[in-house]
Amino acid sequence: MSNDGGAPHGSDEPTSFALQPPNPPVRAPHPGNPYATPTAPATHGVRPAPRPATVPAPAPTSAPAPASAPSQDPRAGRLIAGRYRLIAKLGHGGMGTVWRAKDETVDREVAVKEPRVPEHLPERERANAFERMRREARAAARLDHPAVVNVHDVAVVDGQPWIVMELVRGRSLGDTLQEGTLSARDAARIGLEVLGALEAAHAAGILHRDVKPDNVLLGRHDRVVLTDFGIARIEGETDLTDTGGFVGSPEYVAPERVLGQRPGPASDLWSLGVVLYAATEGVSPFRRSNTPATLQSVLNAAPAPPASAQGPLAEVITGLLQKDPARRPDAAQVRALLEAAANPPAPEPTQAVTVADTGGRGLRLGRTTWFGLGAAVVAAAVTAYLVIADPFAGPLPQGWATRHEKDVAATLAVPDGYERTLPDRETDKKHWVTYTDQSGAIWIGLTLDKKSEDTGNTIADSAAAEMYEDDGDFKESGDYTLGMPENPKTAPDPKTTYQGGKSAQNTVVYTTTDSQYPRPRELRLFYYRTSGGDMYKLTVSYPGKGDFTERGREVARTAIANLDVDKL
Repeated sequence: MSNDGGAPHGSDEPTSFALQPPNPPVRAPHPGNPYATPTAPATHGVRPAPRPATVPAPAPTSAPAPASAPSQDPRAGRLIAGRYRLIAKLGHGGMGTVWRAKDETVDREVAVKEPRVPEHLPERERANAFERMRREARAAARLDHPAVVNVHDVAVVDGQPWIVMELVRGRSLGDTLQEGTLSARDAARIGLEVLGALEAAHAAGILHRDVKPDNVLLGRHDRVVLTDFGIARIEGETDLTDTGGFVGSPEYVAPERVLGQRPGPASDLWSLGVVLYAATEGVSPFRRSNTPATLQSVLNAAPAPPASAQGPLAEVITGLLQKDPARRPDAAQVRALLEAAANPPAPEPTQAVTVADTGGRGLRLGRTTWFGLGAAVVAAAVTAYLVIADPFAGPLPQGWATRHEKDVAATLAVPDGYERTLPDRETDKKHWVTYTDQSGAIWIGLTLDKKSEDTGNTIADSAAAEMYEDDGDFKESGDYTLGMPENPKTAPDPKTTYQGGKSAQNTVVYTTTDSQYPRPRELRLFYYRTSGGDMYKLTVSYPGKGDFTERGREVARTAIANLDVDKL
């Protein structure tokens, strides 16, 4: 991952993680938890319009402070180890202060962690603190994973280690949760990234021992980073905790650690379970008014089932919060459940359709067809067409209706108000139709390639083969009509089913090639080949980031689930 040293100071980009209000008081995770009640009332049954969760704010390790309010400190401008020029404070914790700095040797911005140890501490404790920082650097440097912050250097100044890390531009999950909770899907997506970091650490013989929201950074481009290995335990090394001492955050620590037992990977997974609980419910279920009471609740309190997390996410949280580490799911089981929660199945279809939601990647259509669809989107954004609705064909979300399209021999489900565009039959002999929302941000396109008209024998023998052919074209050359560069991120799925037959699906994630206004886009495509050899391709395009992203994915799931072709 690039350090992005060339970005403007304090710049920040939103992620697609959307916030919702904290749960109302009746949903407090535990009746004895005084911190579970929101400080501001929440409106029952109402979620605000999605908004970016990442805004400029300091984070505990390597997130930047806003450019408008940098921390003023007389030490700003100091040169560390003849190389790292301190610029501004980003934040501080019990182990040190983090600075935004400039690596003048390679001309990039970095995060530098300055050791912070009170002068009055005995020499032994000061030495232990410095050794913990060295271990943090060694632990993180041993790991090669995108969800672990990169350590570039350890600069020793007057016997004290300064850790030099990549500058992750974003904010902590802890800061984010001060404004509201996450949806189950976003919590699962974050959980998957943290799990990946923990799996890499455990494979290297490292226990993190302090997994909590403040140590999870939400960076640019939806990157999730696990930070602060300051109290990590590396296999084979001695424990630095003084007799009677305790390291870690009490409300996230596993019961076996409270009891002084030897921890293992299951201890870090327990902490991940508490983080997931807090992400959806707004608070740790074990937080109490003081540390002894919190530790007692970790040992004995049975947290109420999560109110906002349902299905696989609730299952993984409940499993990870088992007091006995032997009864907790292992990393592979946790991953399977989180993937199911991050990629929920399509809504209950009107017809017998099974389509997996792959969450974001791959596709291709014939060049002429794509050009027609791309032009149709532009036309639909400025021209309203008469839409004639057929009789209601089954249960649909409120604000949706079905439209039978004779030219493509199928019935489409589309949201009300979407504008319809058809090809000019005098100049375009292809069979297609598009529906576009009035902003032009989201569009649905259905094409039909008829076997009887396929004189060049271009229709593949199966939906999966057609999908892979399209995927290869995108990888090789992208698509100029959609502003798609070559080699976009794709997620082909050749094993979906439709009406008992085989179908396929692909998702493409890319940034448009527009030199002045590049935009993130996401494209979902569903393929089905009829028994007579006709090929259907249903495409939904929408923004890859921002308020319209989740709406676009919802439109894609619903449109695919309710597609009804005339002849199977």
